[in-house]
Amino acid sequence: MTLNGSLRDARPLLLALVALVVLPFALDLIGLTMTTASDVVVFALAVMGLNILVGWTGLVSFGHGAWFGIGAYAAAILQRQLLPGSMVLAGLGAVLVVCAFSLVAGLLILRRRGVYFSLLTLAFTAMLFSIAFRWTELTGGENGLGNVQRWASLADPRAYYAVVAALAFLLLLLLWRFHRSPVGTVLVAIRENEGRAGFLGYDTNRYKLLAFAVSATLTGFAGVLSVFNHRFASADPISIAFSGELLAMVVIGGMRSFLGPAVGALFYILFREFLSIYTANWLLVFGLLFVGFIVFSPDGLVGIGARLLAPLRKKAPAEAAAMAARRAGESGRIPARFIREGLSRGPVLSTDGIGKSFGSVRAVRGVSLAVEDRRLHALIGPNGAGKTTAFNLLSGMFRPDTGQVLLDGRRVDGLEPHAITRAGIGRSFQITNLFPGLTVEENIRLAVQARHPAAFSVLRDARGIADLRDDTAELLRWAGMAGAERAEAGSLSYGGQRLLDMGLALATRPRILLLDEPLAGLAAAERERVGDLIKTLSADIPVLLVEHDIDRVFRMADHVTVMADGEVLVDGTVAEARDDARVQAVYLGSGAEALAGKPRASAAGERDLLIMEGVNTFYGKSHILNDVSLTVREGEIVALLGRNGAGKSTLLKTLIGTARAASGRISLAGTELAGLRPDQVARLGIGFVPQGRALFAGMTVEENLGLGRLKRRTGAGVHWEEERVLEFFPRLRERWTVAADRLSGGEQQMVAVARALSGDTRLLLLDEPFEGLSPAVTEELFETFDKLRREVAIIIVDHHLDLALSISDRTVALERGTVQWTGASRLLREDEELRRRVLWL
Repeated sequence: MTLNGSLRDARPLLLALVALVVLPFALDLIGLTMTTASDVVVFALAVMGLNILVGWTGLVSFGHGAWFGIGAYAAAILQRQLLPGSMVLAGLGAVLVVCAFSLVAGLLILRRRGVYFSLLTLAFTAMLFSIAFRWTELTGGENGLGNVQRWASLADPRAYYAVVAALAFLLLLLLWRFHRSPVGTVLVAIRENEGRAGFLGYDTNRYKLLAFAVSATLTGFAGVLSVFNHRFASADPISIAFSGELLAMVVIGGMRSFLGPAVGALFYILFREFLSIYTANWLLVFGLLFVGFIVFSPDGLVGIGARLLAPLRKKAPAEAAAMAARRAGESGRIPARFIREGLSRGPVLSTDGIGKSFGSVRAVRGVSLAVEDRRLHALIGPNGAGKTTAFNLLSGMFRPDTGQVLLDGRRVDGLEPHAITRAGIGRSFQITNLFPGLTVEENIRLAVQARHPAAFSVLRDARGIADLRDDTAELLRWAGMAGAERAEAGSLSYGGQRLLDMGLALATRPRILLLDEPLAGLAAAERERVGDLIKTLSADIPVLLVEHDIDRVFRMADHVTVMADGEVLVDGTVAEARDDARVQAVYLGSGAEALAGKPRASAAGERDLLIMEGVNTFYGKSHILNDVSLTVREGEIVALLGRNGAGKSTLLKTLIGTARAASGRISLAGTELAGLRPDQVARLGIGFVPQGRALFAGMTVEENLGLGRLKRRTGAGVHWEEERVLEFFPRLRERWTVAADRLSGGEQQMVAVARALSGDTRLLLLDEPFEGLSPAVTEELFETFDKLRREVAIIIVDHHLDLALSISDRTVALERGTVQWTGASRLLREDEELRRRVLWL
């Protein structure tokens, strides 16, 4: 790392040092005392301790003031009753008391997550406040404990401030190292996606307990400094109100910034000191201000400062779409250091009669299979067959009700996900499962770090560990992510996220790799490349693959297991699976080639329904859509095609309003859409089916469609009542009262389309509608879309080119956010050379 880079990284520490030196003089100029200066530093330490939970780990504590109060009480009681006149021993003893108490409390409170965790911290504080207020013999009750002694050498408030400032800077330095350490990075990963952190091999409960104890101890130490500053301890800091004030300081300062909470503490002290002169109800005003920050500036004062200074900073040049030109596997075979050797000569992974039920639904029934070493074993079957549930049983997301799972001859069923990952089972997910707010490089480094000896280090700089850095760089090259390291994972195209998800699984150094639909959402050329990559990978690491691209599966696989209705239908060679009449009946359908070969009558009218002219869209600095223009006529189906990262999904999001167009014109039936909110666009008659479906999981089919219709009775297009929707999707009638998350993938996709139609609709946007569907379900949905062309106009994005070209009237091809070709889909269907040239095959 360069000297300039080191100084830039250490900028928060330099700012803190300057602030600690300047603070007493600045407060003196505005008429505040040195005791107040010490209060600012003490409160800053307290809220930075709280921010370890709130800002870093994503755990909102409503009772953190209790640790401040316990630290203050413990120091006062120890000095008064056991260590007369002592500051150091009383202070250290108090810190140890807080640390021990927080470990015990954390073991209990961290058993619950989310709002339940927050409510437990609230109940904990309320209970302690009642004890402190009523236990007069120990705590002094409502009178508190006075006569706390400070050394004669620290009697002068300026001397005491100097000690407090020195200790604070030392703690900031340690906190800074902790934040950048492997443990600190894992805490941020837990905030972003705790489940995925577990599937990388991290025992998240262990990390959260450490965060809870460190957070409480630092806040308790602030209480110790406070009791010696004011020479008095009371129950007030243990009150719920004080905990609320600490939380408000964190939010007002900026919880995602290292020094943001300290800025919030300074703001709070100044606000209290000056406003309390004029009104006793200053806390009411502070509360209103707190609400204002949550609504208008969630990133706090630090965020406001960054926005004010933005015009003065040099702007970085706009970048092209991040993943458009990336190629996976360019660095060749996976490096040997990522390959884990086996412990037995038998099957690497085997199951014996595993089963799982969810209520009355038997999702997996007595499934047995065996995956041999260095083989590609395919697990296929129709939607709802139980394939993903079987994956979840193998990887520890669910515990089998019956049967056992053996890895290299050792039982692993019933283990937690992190333990199964460490044992050697790595997996990707059907719906990409990343740390979306972290960069691509940070995602991969977290995965590599999970198997590193320094994974639980609290002071080493994670970025400075040489072998960790080298392994991360190698996997970035292998996954085709070199050059996109600084892009946020959530901003990648769906294909880019697929590759990153597979890279995370490989980084755990698995004995066997479980890939759940890794080709879904990839363009044709990239499917070929990644498919070859997986086949090459299986020569070093055995792969259990779930995939619906059946032709590619039959070309790649060494062994095939076919599931249907939760059971194994066929387990054998590719030929046995392909030729089995039962497999053809339940899974294969008539085939994509037969569907694409059937002529389709166009319903396109003469009038333009949608007009886009010169539209530009950015994600941060990335220039995604570049002067895009297209039209859609009434009743027309337009296929939007292109490679991953070309800007297809962004174009749909720009139309619906979730991505704002920076410039250009978008008109729907004469109404301007650019600048409108998504709800306004939806009420004008656009229905959107996003990639991944985005259903309301806990709600029934009826409730999902009801919410889709609720605000869209506007007369803007064809009106869709329940009965009309069910004419197109009759299968949903028998699933009407079933929760969406209990449906098969194909049924979920039907619900997503039906919800988008519900209400009044004239334009339907379909983003990868055939993704993750079995051939039979794909055929059913394809025929439904063919019928829908007589009712609404459609823009379809899908990587299944034969189907997209067959159903569409016209094709718009994108490359790097620019329209490269527009014309009749018939031309691309009939001219293979033109198709190769336009669609980069």
